[in-house]
Amino acid sequence: MEIVNIEAQTFEAMLSKFENFAIRMEQLCCLHGDRDMKEWLDNQDVCQLLNISKRTLQTLRDNGTLAYSQISHKIHYKPEDVEKILPIVKEKQKQTKYKKNAYE
Repeated sequence: MEIVNIEAQTFEAMLSKFENFAIRMEQLCCLHGDRDMKEWLDNQDVCQLLNISKRTLQTLRDNGTLAYSQISHKIHYKPEDVEKILPIVKEKQKQTKYKKNAYE
């Protein structure tokens, strides 16, 4: 790991520019992002729609099955992306149920 020292004045200038950038991004998101965000789904919505656990949802994200966008610490999904994987999830649920019944 490399350590870099900078003057306090330089650090304050960088911090100020970053804060201005963050404020501007929030303003832009409020102006333009809010229109489309009403259509997006959050984790809870997707879990309920697909009848899956949060851990299964995490797996779908991790393996690239389900596309998502992350803003700050919140994850959002387009409804059409969730609809695309619905048949995949249903098939896996059927397979799991079939295997479970086969062992009983």
